[in-house]
Amino acid sequence: MKKRIVVTGGSGKAGKWIIKDLIEHGYEVLNLDWKLPEERLCQTLIVDLNDLGQVHNALSQLSIRDRQPVEAVIHFAAIPEAFIYPNDVTFRNNVMNTYNILEAAANLNISKVVLASSESSYGIVFANQFFAPNYLPIDESHPQLSEDSYGLSKMVNEMTGEAFHRRTGMQVISFRLGNILEPKDYPRVRQTFETPEERVRILWSYIDVRDMAAACRLAVEKDGLGAQAIILAADDTSTNLPSEELINQFMPELAEYAEQLPGRASFLSNAKLKEMLGWQQQHFFMEQ
Repeated sequence: MKKRIVVTGGSGKAGKWIIKDLIEHGYEVLNLDWKLPEERLCQTLIVDLNDLGQVHNALSQLSIRDRQPVEAVIHFAAIPEAFIYPNDVTFRNNVMNTYNILEAAANLNISKVVLASSESSYGIVFANQFFAPNYLPIDESHPQLSEDSYGLSKMVNEMTGEAFHRRTGMQVISFRLGNILEPKDYPRVRQTFETPEERVRILWSYIDVRDMAAACRLAVEKDGLGAQAIILAADDTSTNLPSEELINQFMPELAEYAEQLPGRASFLSNAKLKEMLGWQQQHFFMEQ
């Protein structure tokens, strides 16, 4: 019998690829979202994730029907960036829907949850003024310095996941995602080659949506990970310029770290991702 995974936000950009990957690897999937997807890949329930009762009911439906449990929840439903909505709306939505997912999962003995955190939690992306990181490449130990409500919501969600792990032993993996690119996005990003400053705020990071989906599946398939924040970014950058040249041009105060980023090496370290999940990148920017 197929194992069951619930994906929230499965009607969105990232979620649909997560669902595709899970189905291709033999899982039964339920999508929870506020809207129906453009392409029906699995069953979808329209749910207000800010309503704990609805979340609890939705997560219990499959297991109550035939007593087969839900293996995990991959939670990607959220307001996806700062300044789309008023600050308080972004914070409240992203924090409460994550809390509700974790609370309902705990009540229903669902032992694994994957959360979509963000590189935005480091604060650089939406800061009033650009600032360079403390060191390169950024890893999970780098301070999270968000000053916007979106990045702050991701910081809170990571802490909420840790709290639920302490309370229940639930495995909670929070992926600090780089800029997610679908295949159709690559031509648009290549147009920024002549203006690298357009992507300086994300430090030219990216993650192919197919590699992201594979990481989410691996996080479900691994056991005993506890509560972990893990950077999910590509090995390389989304520009044609060497990383050393980008450092010298945009953050010369970090020139001492240039030798650690040969060629077009990423400014975000994915070493923990590879070590803990055995993940390997399959889709590289210049090959797409």
